[in-house]
Amino acid sequence: MNAVTRITLVDDAGQKFFGEGPCRLLHAVEETGSLRAAAASMGMAYTKALKILKNAEYALGFPLTIRVTGGRDGGGSSLTAEGKEWLKRYEGYRDACVQANLGLYPEFFPEQP
Repeated sequence: MNAVTRITLVDDAGQKFFGEGPCRLLHAVEETGSLRAAAASMGMAYTKALKILKNAEYALGFPLTIRVTGGRDGGGSSLTAEGKEWLKRYEGYRDACVQANLGLYPEFFPEQP
């Protein structure tokens, strides 16, 4: 038996707006330079990826990405400075929660390996 820690952030109305999926999406945007390519790399529709980002940005009150519409020179996406800082803070919080859980689990379930 194992305990798994999953961090999902919700807004004041209790609606999910950030967790591992959006976190992975932002990393993929950083890697590919494109929201469309990031979505495709995750097997996700571009429209769903855009909805996820817009939902998170609305809840947070700041843009996570800068999106440039395509055209002759093509488009692209990159993380804003706030987006990079948010990602860093979310991952730090998530990792701290995982570490805390690793310490608490044997305290409450000492009979488990």
